[in-house]
Amino acid sequence: MKTFAIGGVHPQENKFSASSPTEVLPIPAKVFIPLSQSLGVPSKPLVKKGDEVKIGQMIAAGEALISSNLHSPVSGKVEKVDDYIDASGYRRPAIFITVEGEEWMPEIDTSPDFIGEITLEGPAIIQKIKEMGIVGMGGATFPTHVKLMIPPGKKAEYLIINGVECEPYLTSDHRLMLEKPAEIITGIRLLMKALGVEKAIIGIENNKPDAIELLSKTAADYPGIEVVPLKVKYPQGGEKQLIAALTGREVPSGKLPIEVGCVVQNVGTAFAVYEAVQKNKPLIERIVTVTGSNISQPSNFLVRIGTPIITLLEKAGWNPEKAGKIINGGPMMGKALFSPEVPLVKGTSGILVLNRDEAYREKTEPCIRCAKCISVCPMGLQPYLLARVSEIGRFDIAENEYILDCIECGSCQYTCPSARPLLDHIRLGKYKVNQIIRSRKN
Repeated sequence: MKTFAIGGVHPQENKFSASSPTEVLPIPAKVFIPLSQSLGVPSKPLVKKGDEVKIGQMIAAGEALISSNLHSPVSGKVEKVDDYIDASGYRRPAIFITVEGEEWMPEIDTSPDFIGEITLEGPAIIQKIKEMGIVGMGGATFPTHVKLMIPPGKKAEYLIINGVECEPYLTSDHRLMLEKPAEIITGIRLLMKALGVEKAIIGIENNKPDAIELLSKTAADYPGIEVVPLKVKYPQGGEKQLIAALTGREVPSGKLPIEVGCVVQNVGTAFAVYEAVQKNKPLIERIVTVTGSNISQPSNFLVRIGTPIITLLEKAGWNPEKAGKIINGGPMMGKALFSPEVPLVKGTSGILVLNRDEAYREKTEPCIRCAKCISVCPMGLQPYLLARVSEIGRFDIAENEYILDCIECGSCQYTCPSARPLLDHIRLGKYKVNQIIRSRKN
């Protein structure tokens, strides 16, 4: 069975919520919409205090190339445009809305009817995706319309669809594939038309046999779309690892997937594209897994963007007295939240709550040069070296040793017998090296 060749680990899966159907979470009394919800420049607000808004109304514009439009997930009144404390504890701008009623923009199709016929051409599909504020739903939140704009001199041959969901605990993509297969396949067809490609490959790990069977059956009427089962191995959901597993092609260092003729999109993104193009519905809600040992009812919720995370935790039955850490995402690549009061954003695929004993970090010991971190690195890097030179401020060495190729999967830290915070130091090193590179260009 196919998989990527270099590195990888096999953490315990803990997919507690895999059999939990998606439940629609009630709309809270207030939401707040961060202006930075994509990888790039924050959006510019189009509303002010006192303005009335409807569901689906554009409230902030992504004016830069790498940015995205934002739309109101609720109807009501703008309370203020002000700073909030984000997931990392920093002050960021957001639009605060008090909910009043349930009034949708009239052009949005809110019916449950499935629309399979595609009427728009490629450029119009990309424009609609841009207007509706669609971003990568796998966590990176790169604006989808930008990813579909192929640079001059390059050619897309394959659309790669990521249905792997290799991060432990998370099941939101799995549930989406089981509950919306026809919509996902139509979204894939729209993406294929936008890219002008004839071949799409959906990669799904073989711990999801029900999703493999259902999507294979749904895609059977479209010869250009193939579902490929993959051997379970983390981090197979990484773009470069998934491309290697499905096509055998290797993306060169410092290059993007289009360099080898591939464009990668998440299954959640494909569904969002379906809703944007076929239903004229902007990205105002998403499926989120809420799980962990601290959660009494591991669940998958359909949640409006801007909903405070605390609302999801209370619905899933968390125990705040025993909670040691709340993580945005999974245990490998996720980041701890500063507060449960922060809002859900477009890139939130899961909330993991660990008890205090699980969240406790073991005492850091000296590196014993066992090379386990090297053997599991899916990018073929030397994590122990990158972490050490970042720790002592030798960012020149870090850059020369390809630190920017790190995908921050955490495999090195997971396997380290000395409990060294390798990923923490490498993340700092990447940030500093990127700063240095930008300063050279100015």
